Amino acid sequence: MAVRQRGWKKFFGFYLPLLGFTVFTLFPFYWMFITSIKPDQHLYNLRISPFWTTRPTLEHYQFLFQRTLFGHWLLNTLLVAVVSTAISLFCGILAGYALARLRFRWAGTLGTAIFITYLVPQTLLFIPLTGVVDFFHLLDTPWALIFTYPTFLIPFCTWLLMGYFKAIPRELEEYARIDGATRLQAMRKIVLPVAIPGILSAGIFAFTLSWNEFLYALVFLSSPQTKTIPVGVVSELMRGDVLFWGPLMAGALLGSVPVALIYSFFVEHYVAGLTGAVKG
Repeated sequence: MAVRQRGWKKFFGFYLPLLGFTVFTLFPFYWMFITSIKPDQHLYNLRISPFWTTRPTLEHYQFLFQRTLFGHWLLNTLLVAVVSTAISLFCGILAGYALARLRFRWAGTLGTAIFITYLVPQTLLFIPLTGVVDFFHLLDTPWALIFTYPTFLIPFCTWLLMGYFKAIPRELEEYARIDGATRLQAMRKIVLPVAIPGILSAGIFAFTLSWNEFLYALVFLSSPQTKTIPVGVVSELMRGDVLFWGPLMAGALLGSVPVALIYSFFVEHYVAGLTGAVKG
């Protein structure tokens, strides 16, 4: 009887809430998928259930790739996300390590100030950044996003990695220094391999923000060939009061899949990195 009671408690206290949370989390993906494979006549027929379809079709995906520049948007988004993430990680690693390991005055205050800059709303920054981007003749090019995204990615990566570096024992580096290694060698061969979970979590965060960013991409890009997925799908598939729901959901689903796959493969490192940063 006691074993059965514990089983029911575990079911209602753990498995049932977990099931509800899973359904709640995955339902938007299911809705996008069902909408993307429905024929147009089923999308606007209220007599047909919106939760499934008996006549799946790929015409919306064909429309997306043949009638729009979705392939260009995908490549542009990938280029911007990868390059801006690499820049942000490189700067974040160096700044985070310096703030966590090097002893100098105002290190803590400087680290806090760097993170506070991340909290500045993008709606206040895109106006002055537009003048800067225009001065360097980068408007309507992917480089406009590559050079502006690090303005909000580097502060967070620095703060996250600074906390993670603080959680790594200093003795590891000191032993390497005693054996004759320089500080850079100790950082590259000792600290960075141990900090892989933190670096991965910062990289995932930076890649996700770069992939999904909308405001800067909307302001700095105008021609269809240079747009990213968030801006291209919205601007090209929403024309006035006409919404192409099938291709719109197909584009939204394809734009969400890469980020979902990254989180599913690296979720353990992501959680470990955030935990180490909070402890630090």
